[in-house]
Amino acid sequence: MGLSNKKNIAILGSTGSIGTQSLEVIGNNPELFQAYLLTAQSNADLLIAQALQFDPQYVVICDKSKYQYVKDALAKTDVKVLAGAEAIIETVTHKKIDIVLTAMVGFAGLEPTIAAIKAGKDIALANKETLVVAGELITSLAKKHKVKILPVDSEHSAIFQCLAGEENNRIEKIILTASGGPFRNKSLAFLENVTREDALKHPNWVMGAKITIDSASLMNKGLEVIEAKWLFDLEAEQIDVVVHPQSVIHSMVQFQDGSIKAQMGLPDMKLPIQYALTYPGRVKNDFKRFDFTNYPNLTFEKPDMVTFRNLALAFEALKQGGNMPCIINAANEIAVAGFLSKSIGFLAMSSVIEQCMQHIAFIKSPVLDDYLNTDKETRIFAQNLIHQMPLKALQF
Repeated sequence: MGLSNKKNIAILGSTGSIGTQSLEVIGNNPELFQAYLLTAQSNADLLIAQALQFDPQYVVICDKSKYQYVKDALAKTDVKVLAGAEAIIETVTHKKIDIVLTAMVGFAGLEPTIAAIKAGKDIALANKETLVVAGELITSLAKKHKVKILPVDSEHSAIFQCLAGEENNRIEKIILTASGGPFRNKSLAFLENVTREDALKHPNWVMGAKITIDSASLMNKGLEVIEAKWLFDLEAEQIDVVVHPQSVIHSMVQFQDGSIKAQMGLPDMKLPIQYALTYPGRVKNDFKRFDFTNYPNLTFEKPDMVTFRNLALAFEALKQGGNMPCIINAANEIAVAGFLSKSIGFLAMSSVIEQCMQHIAFIKSPVLDDYLNTDKETRIFAQNLIHQMPLKALQF
C-alpha cells in the first residue's frame, strides 16, 4: 500500500465483536496501524488486556464505576485512562488520530461520530445506527468537513467496493443480500414460540447479541437499507433486498446499462474492516480463501415481509424520512433488550416498533436536539409498552 507513516486508529467499542476483530487486523499489520484510542462500555477486563497488548495512548471506560479498577491495572503503563461517554467525545478529536472506527452499539455512537467528523477525522463506520438515526445530518457534516465515511458493514463495504472506478456511472439500484437468519422460511406460528437461545444462533456470521437478534428479525437488513440510502445517495426505490442463504455474495450494484457487479467471499468481517482501514489500497492477508467448488449452488429468494414485519417497517420509515428512522431505531433497541431479557416474545418486538411509529411525534426536518429528544421519548414509550403488554405477547 506504500504507507510511509502508520495510521493512528481510534476504536470506539473495542471490546465488542467488530472491535476485537479490528484489533486483530491492526495486530496483523503492525507496520501499517497503531491503536491510538480504545473505548469500552463496561468490559473492563478485556479493555485492560487490549491496552496491555496494543499500548494505545488513551483508553476510555464508559462505566465510571470501573474507572479506578482500569486505572490501577494500567498504572505501570503509559496509557492514559479516562471515564464516561463525554471522555470519548473529547479524545476522539485528538489531532494525531487518522481514522475513527465506530463500533459502539446503537444510538450511543452518534455524538462521538459527530465530534470526530467535525475534527476532520475519516470514519470507518460499523455503527449503522448513526446513519439510520441522523443520516442527513451526518452526510452533510462529512461533506462540509471533507471527511470520508468508509463502510465496515459487509453489505455496504461490498457496494463501496463495487463502486470503485464507477464514480461517473449512474446506479440503477443496489441489491443488499440477507442470509435470512436462523428463522428463514418459518411461519408466524413458529416465531411466536422462539426463544432467546434460538434467535442467538446465526447460521453464517459471528456477531454481538443485539445485531444477531436484529438479523433474526430482519431488522438488521432494514437498518442497512436506511444506511445505504445515505451512504450512496439513493432513493428508497433504488434499494432491493434479496435473501441469499449462503452469504457468499455480500451485495450487488446494478448500473443503468443493466450490468451487475457483485463482491464475493467467505463471511468474515475482518475483510471489510481491513478494506476500510487500508482504503483505497488493498493489503495481503492470510484470511481463508473462497473456493467456488465448495459452493456449487448459490440461491436467492424474496424476503418475506409479512412474517418479518421489521423489514417492511424499515422501508416505511425510510419513505417517511424525518425523525421516523430515529423512532424505529430507538424502539428496536428497547424491544431487542426486552426480548434478550425474556420480557417479551419474538413477534412482540415488531408490535412495539409499530406502535412507537404511530405514537411518537413526527418531525419532517429534525436537527440534532430533535433526534436526541425523539430517541429519549421513544425509549420511554417503548419501555412502558413492554410493561403493559398482555401475557400472550410475553411468550418466550
